[in-house]
Amino acid sequence: MRRSILSLPIILPAMLATMPLGAQQPDDLNRIIDQGLNHSEVMQTAQHLTDVIGGRMTNSPQMRQAEAWTAGKFREWGLANVQKQGFAFGRGWWIAASTVRMVSPRPIMLTAIPVAWTPATSGTISVPIIVAPMKNDRDFATWRGKLSGKIVLISLPDDGDEPNEAPFQRLKGEDIEKLDTYKQPTNDAAGIDRMIRKATFSRRVEAFLKEEGAIAWARESYRDGKLLHGEGYDFGVGKTPALPGVEIAAEDYRRLARLAKTGGAPVLEINSDVRFDDSDVNAYNILADIPGSDPKAGYVMAGAHLDSWVAGDGASDNAAGSAMIMEAARILKTLGIKPKRTIRFALWAGEEQGLFGSMAYVDHYLATRAPGPKEEEGQEDMYFRYKYRFPITPRPGYADLKAYFNIDNGSGKLRGIHAEGNVAAVPMLREWLRPFASMGAGAVVASPTGGTDHVYMQAIGVPGYQFIQDPLDYESRVHHSGVDTFDHLKAQDMRQGAVILAGMLLQAANSDKTLPRMPMPTQATPTNPYKYDDPAQD
Repeated sequence: MRRSILSLPIILPAMLATMPLGAQQPDDLNRIIDQGLNHSEVMQTAQHLTDVIGGRMTNSPQMRQAEAWTAGKFREWGLANVQKQGFAFGRGWWIAASTVRMVSPRPIMLTAIPVAWTPATSGTISVPIIVAPMKNDRDFATWRGKLSGKIVLISLPDDGDEPNEAPFQRLKGEDIEKLDTYKQPTNDAAGIDRMIRKATFSRRVEAFLKEEGAIAWARESYRDGKLLHGEGYDFGVGKTPALPGVEIAAEDYRRLARLAKTGGAPVLEINSDVRFDDSDVNAYNILADIPGSDPKAGYVMAGAHLDSWVAGDGASDNAAGSAMIMEAARILKTLGIKPKRTIRFALWAGEEQGLFGSMAYVDHYLATRAPGPKEEEGQEDMYFRYKYRFPITPRPGYADLKAYFNIDNGSGKLRGIHAEGNVAAVPMLREWLRPFASMGAGAVVASPTGGTDHVYMQAIGVPGYQFIQDPLDYESRVHHSGVDTFDHLKAQDMRQGAVILAGMLLQAANSDKTLPRMPMPTQATPTNPYKYDDPAQD
């Protein structure tokens, strides 16, 4: 026994010398939890992105600030290969000032916001309104010859949407169980043209209004409670609308419509001081790495979109996700963890307009798809068409990406992960989540999710996943709205989310196994080959 004790100084260094680089230590997860809960910086990161920088429209001055600041933080924390990956996008746009007033039959300030990428009014305009709802191209005939010199209210006034459910929600066990249902895919490539035609109807409305001599247009906010959003999608160079457009709070819009119905047309005064920035038409993803010890082992990745709309400060959507991605990077780097596989962190641009940042990453690093119609390049239309472009050609780095994790559903607590129909991956995902079950994040469900940056990973067969999160008031009030501010972020939830993300990344980076991949997608057989299009849906 004494001999063994004396020989320890010789044996122990020898053991350490033969220990493989990138080996996960037994206490690594405990160290991650300690760093992420007792020394967190996630809320400081979120506060800077929201209170200091604010809403981050892609290519706006605020987004340029966010790009520089986040890249600087990654460098400050010691991450490697920090870079701005550029891709073609379009015009920058931002709001300098905006006011909308009703001046008759009585003066009143209205709650309103310019619609993104619409032009300025070049001073104050003050003209009567006309309520001219338009839902499809057939409505143009109704209003032809009646809109000249008017501010046109293009939404059909509704009766309001008073909520009948609590606006704030935490998921219960049965809510999560309902998500564990395999959803068969629906393949309807023939219907994509109709979908794009519906999605781009606003462009035809704008062209019609210009042709008819309208001065400006307004639409009704799609939420009550004086909430505003201001989404717009004509960001391409040479695609800017000709007329100023504003979104008016639902309550104010209905008042205008009632007055127009019962008396003389109210007069609106609009001063929309918006600015375009064409100094750089490229948008930029921010990428940063914690290098792995085995260059042949590939890499794992986590991402969130950095861009937002500008009615609010882009807090829940998606400074929350961006801050959790950055915090996971800070935690792992602060602890000096050296994984076997490289861990890459991405902050995407252009997500709100069509997931363009993650699309650019896929095209550059992973796989290319057959080109779409030339006239759709650089427009939102590409988003709808993407999954229907075949064949897919893998790039040399296609197999290197072993797993991608995305956060983009607000600041709610992580409750588990969507397996996205990848049933073979369920056991490994459950294993990696098991240490965090006591934090409420043990569920792996079959159902897919859409509308965010893991979608294009999934669309080429890469294991890409979105977490299950408590909804809080994300969909009911906050998403894209003017109240998307720091106040709606939950610090405990975000600390929990960053810890779980760091733990998942570490396990994925060090695992001897890799997540099973889905087959490379090919042109699918139509789900209903006997389907007829309904012309009434146009």
